[in-house]
Amino acid sequence: MTKLGIAIDLERCVGCYTCANACKMQNNVPTGMLWNRVTTEGCDVIDGAVGTYPNLTRTFLPVACQHCENPACQRVCPTGATYKDEMGRVEIDYDKCIGCRMCMAACPYNARSFNWEEPVRDVDFNYGDAEVPVRPRGVAEKCTLCRERTDRGEEPMCVVCCPTHARIFGDLDDPASEVSKAVVERKAHALLEEQGTRPQVYYFD
Repeated sequence: MTKLGIAIDLERCVGCYTCANACKMQNNVPTGMLWNRVTTEGCDVIDGAVGTYPNLTRTFLPVACQHCENPACQRVCPTGATYKDEMGRVEIDYDKCIGCRMCMAACPYNARSFNWEEPVRDVDFNYGDAEVPVRPRGVAEKCTLCRERTDRGEEPMCVVCCPTHARIFGDLDDPASEVSKAVVERKAHALLEEQGTRPQVYYFD
């Protein structure tokens, strides 16, 4: 079995949004939508800070689909459009998605977007990996863990492009993999562990 996942070093994350933009370009994500976003902890604005000047702190938290072992989104999907594949990724069959958005309501990580209108791209053409499907109006979409790239044995684009090497990708079921070692040795944690979703994205600092 394979269980693909990512470990993110929060000490290395500088909030540059390279991961978000690399994901957007790789996956033909429409204007006004991000699959991968970077939040500023303790703030309700991008690049905010906690504290009172001059004693300020700022911590970034990258968030996307957590590719859970026990995904809440899959449990509520009435058509089977959301599924776990043989690589451990949570994926969406866009042909089966009826746009009910139950997956969005169930996801505790706010990790999905919805195409309310026909997707618009500022450059007026599709871009990114030629194998990435174009999503129509009326479907949910999210991080696929760069399925097309990882099917080819390549790393997700957010991992490749991170300028500080904050992301480690690999097989969590392989104890010898770099990502598995990072999870154990760095005492990595998952988000909202109390939800019982068992995310395959981990964080450490």
